[in-house]
Amino acid sequence: MLMERIASGSQWSLLVIASLILGFLFQAFHVPAALLLGPMIVGVLMGLLGATVRIAPVFFKIAQGILGCMIAQSLSPSILPPLLNDWPMVLLVLVATLLASGLSGWLLVKFSSLPGPTGAWGSSPGGASAMVAMAGDFGADVRLVAFMQYLRVLFVATAAAFVARITLGDSASAAAVIWFPPVDWRFAATLLLALAGVWLGPRLRIPSGALLLPAVVGAVLHSTETMTLQVPEWLLAMAYTLIGWSVGLRFTRPIFRLALQTLPQMVASIIGLMLICGGMAWVLTQVLHVDMLTAYLATSPGGLDTVAIIAAGSNVNLGFVMAMQTLRLLTIIVTGPAMAKFISRSAKPSSSMP
Repeated sequence: MLMERIASGSQWSLLVIASLILGFLFQAFHVPAALLLGPMIVGVLMGLLGATVRIAPVFFKIAQGILGCMIAQSLSPSILPPLLNDWPMVLLVLVATLLASGLSGWLLVKFSSLPGPTGAWGSSPGGASAMVAMAGDFGADVRLVAFMQYLRVLFVATAAAFVARITLGDSASAAAVIWFPPVDWRFAATLLLALAGVWLGPRLRIPSGALLLPAVVGAVLHSTETMTLQVPEWLLAMAYTLIGWSVGLRFTRPIFRLALQTLPQMVASIIGLMLICGGMAWVLTQVLHVDMLTAYLATSPGGLDTVAIIAAGSNVNLGFVMAMQTLRLLTIIVTGPAMAKFISRSAKPSSSMP
């Protein structure tokens, strides 16, 4: 393959330069999450062309920890009243998402050659990395689950960013960015919090713990004014880029070939789920009086981290988005095994994948 003939050092150089060009080009056109989408698209193209470079899992988790600290700055007790006051609607949206993902997985297994557990876990709209980690324990093909999850992340991230661009116009990213603000000891403490989440998350068996732990602990520290978190733009840009590369480089040609025979069904399943979640977003705007973009991001079936990045660059209610996304992640984790068993037993695929 083309990229395999290029030395590893040259691949890294190409990855960095192309990502910078595309990322800043997107930023020039005020595309939300430009520094996520640019590296992600470059990673996909290089992965399909045979690139051998990869982002070490620990760096992906550190990037999630930094993202968690950024999210913490927007989480406050003020997001709870809307969720508690309208808990029936919040519960209805969670259940509807669960049923929609279950139907999506059932139809995918029914009308493709995917094994039941693989289709079920690949269709679950929780945190992509958490779904991949859990899938192997329930008899699913982890390679295909990862492909399906990150294909949906790619679709959702791209769609959400452009919906934000269309909705907000030039105001989506028009604010001047201060790349290198002054920092003090709180910057070191913020980094320590991010690293603590990376270390503790797996040990406490918390799904997406590298992101959620710094977000929750940081929100308590930030909202009580115990400590103001400092997450400068240059650090966020590095985190966005690492997450984009981690997702994009997973799209290797061998995995793509393996998934090719069921790719149309996968794409149809993803688009169907996105449309259903978009409908639920409209319902949320009518009941909870949140703007359409906030509701859209809150219900989008993408990865927790990528949705957070898009929300952060879109002037929406980030706290509400993260509260809804986290509730859905926890719901999927609890119900996922039972859903996978049900789909495996009730949906009878027409053939078996070799």
